[in-house]
Amino acid sequence: MARLLLVEDDATNARVAERVLTRLGGHAVRLTEDGDEVLRACSAGEVDLVVMDVSLAQTRCAGQAVDGVELTRRLRAACGPAAPPVLLVTAHAMRGDSARLVAASGADGYIAKPIADHRALVARVGELLASREA
Repeated sequence: MARLLLVEDDATNARVAERVLTRLGGHAVRLTEDGDEVLRACSAGEVDLVVMDVSLAQTRCAGQAVDGVELTRRLRAACGPAAPPVLLVTAHAMRGDSARLVAASGADGYIAKPIADHRALVARVGELLASREA
């Protein structure tokens, strides 16, 4: 059972993703929208993978408002090569958004919202976890 950190500020989206990842994926899911908590948990090695919303309206890190792209950058800077994989989840689904957001953040993957294919989310998480172990 992998330890996932779900960074999501929308209660409905968080509830759905948490259920999918626990029930269908069999993972332990911790939910937060606190940027400082994300950095602490990842730095302490408490997280195997981060599922990161891009549009985080209320999230702060070191007192500054951050979105998922900036928080992922900070996570990479703080943890270096030991950083867990990050899967961006976002409603930004126009052509080119995937490559642009992954490149800008340093994330390992991207999946568009709404997540209609729950098995695809679980499979993508599994792929990223497997690539970390390789």
